[in-house]
Amino acid sequence: MKFVLLLVMLTACAASPQDLSGKMFTFPQQTNIAHVRLTTSGPDFGDATVCHRSFTDLKRDHALFSLATPTSANDFLIFWDEANKEMEAHIRNQKSEYKGWDYKPNMWHSICTTWDSDSGLVQLWFDGQPSIRKYVSSGSNIAGSTTIILGQEQDSHGGGFDLKQSFVGMMSDVHMWNYVLSPCEIQKYVDGLNFTPGNLLTWSALEFQVTGRVLIEDKLKICY
Repeated sequence: MKFVLLLVMLTACAASPQDLSGKMFTFPQQTNIAHVRLTTSGPDFGDATVCHRSFTDLKRDHALFSLATPTSANDFLIFWDEANKEMEAHIRNQKSEYKGWDYKPNMWHSICTTWDSDSGLVQLWFDGQPSIRKYVSSGSNIAGSTTIILGQEQDSHGGGFDLKQSFVGMMSDVHMWNYVLSPCEIQKYVDGLNFTPGNLLTWSALEFQVTGRVLIEDKLKICY
């Protein structure tokens, strides 16, 4: 019976969307197993925006958001490169690098990434501050069977996890849209104001599956 209960704890499936408002995913240890698999409502899209908040003390490479398809392991990947002190956006397997961010440990950071498939331009917003716009890939949509993972970086569709690229910390307020959010909407998200929820991923109605030791807890708040 204890073994059965352990299996239930380690792999929990959500049969229907859950409202995670005021909640967070806690990834408490370094592992190449623990992750959260998200279900999106749109398998084919061009323009995209992904926003999330994260809290970590990691001093190594780690993935923050990983979307893969059968033909592209890095169709939409947000990744911190510790050696180069840069946030990376990988779109359609093409990489753009953003340096100069004050990625402090042990505090919440809000990160939004936008991609315009027509122009091929990517922009990253770090705690409400915009980066320059860089070209990565244009002329093709993200299509096919999408697998979205939090906590690990996919080197293959749905797998290929690397212990040294896993996320350890807390993550919350994950949203994804199939269009480029305006600067005002991004600022509303950063400030926690009344913004338009994601139409591909919505934190207040999230479909997901947890594998390994990932906890759902009340979001950490700092009291002064």
